[in-house]
Amino acid sequence: MDQTPTRERLPIRQMKTLPDPTRRTWSQKFRDAVRGVAIGVAGQSSFRIHLLFAVLVTGAAIALRVSLLEWCLLLLCITAVLVAEMFNSALEWLAKAVSLEYDHQIGNALDIGSAGVLLAALGASVAGTLIFVYRLGTYLGWWPEVLMG
Repeated sequence: MDQTPTRERLPIRQMKTLPDPTRRTWSQKFRDAVRGVAIGVAGQSSFRIHLLFAVLVTGAAIALRVSLLEWCLLLLCITAVLVAEMFNSALEWLAKAVSLEYDHQIGNALDIGSAGVLLAALGASVAGTLIFVYRLGTYLGWWPEVLMG
């Protein structure tokens, strides 16, 4: 007889019908992904803050006339932060579905997810700062435009 303690689980909301994942169409998969984005954006104030910074970065990139390569780097940084935020949100939703009681391991998992967002945001901030300081310095004539085109 198994004596391992069991954790009481909360009921997970059931879908009307659970589709066979091997038979879902691309449009169904895309619709579910868009629904996931909507849930992620609506449920997280930090996601909206990251979106605000994405808009500000885009405006600064337009104003400073960044190169194609710099655009690619900025967009990859923005995407990395938003993706990290989505994964962190998914982890938070999953943790709430598992238990509303405090659990040290779940807390650690949530902290690790938050750390992932923090690292992505810090890396994006450093990359953006390097690009914008270089562009601003070139615009103000501090140095010639020799590093990037």
